[in-house]
Amino acid sequence: MKNLRVAGIGFAAVAALTLTACGSDDTASPGNTPAPAPSSEMAPPMSSPAAGAGEGVTTNADVFGPACSQLPQGSEPGSLDSMGPQPVASAASTNPLLTKLVAAVKATNLVDTLNSQEAITVFAPADPAFAELGDAKFKELAGKPDELAPILQYHVVPKRYDAKGLAAAGGSLESLNTAGGPLKIEGSGENLTVNGAKVLCGNIPTKNATVFVIDKVMTPGTNK
Repeated sequence: MKNLRVAGIGFAAVAALTLTACGSDDTASPGNTPAPAPSSEMAPPMSSPAAGAGEGVTTNADVFGPACSQLPQGSEPGSLDSMGPQPVASAASTNPLLTKLVAAVKATNLVDTLNSQEAITVFAPADPAFAELGDAKFKELAGKPDELAPILQYHVVPKRYDAKGLAAAGGSLESLNTAGGPLKIEGSGENLTVNGAKVLCGNIPTKNATVFVIDKVMTPGTNK
């Protein structure tokens, strides 16, 4: 088994996925004596962004794509509300679009590794993408974790991006499998593609990752 290599990034838990804004102070009117400023002990706490919030952190309102309607609703397992507080591998294990990917991650013993990272982007092939490989090929790879792990690593970027961040990333990104070559990012919004793979459901928020469900399994070294 190959461990994922995350360069320069920790993966501390994201406590919340929404940003809060601090209000500005009012200026005293001319001629009026401003009230004394409260002491530090009396001042109310200032609002601040949630721990870990920042670039690539999304909310349920940011999710897009034709396959998103296939996710369970409300608080059911696999729903956006259910997946959001969970680390990415645990969240994926309840997503009905990703049963084959979850099996692959388990076969390579990468569940704990993915869950322990701090801020990553995951391009997650949907079940039909794995089906194109054929059952025989999938079972063969599942039985060879040393060959399967680099393929899975190629689908993970060691930084957390949302769709807008991907579009602005300059056309290519390095994955965890640096030997596989850069990932080619093209288009934007619902026309976003990664190595030619279309986004079926993007900007899915989890505790430590933003997930983009895609329509193919990307092969390291092909970049197409």
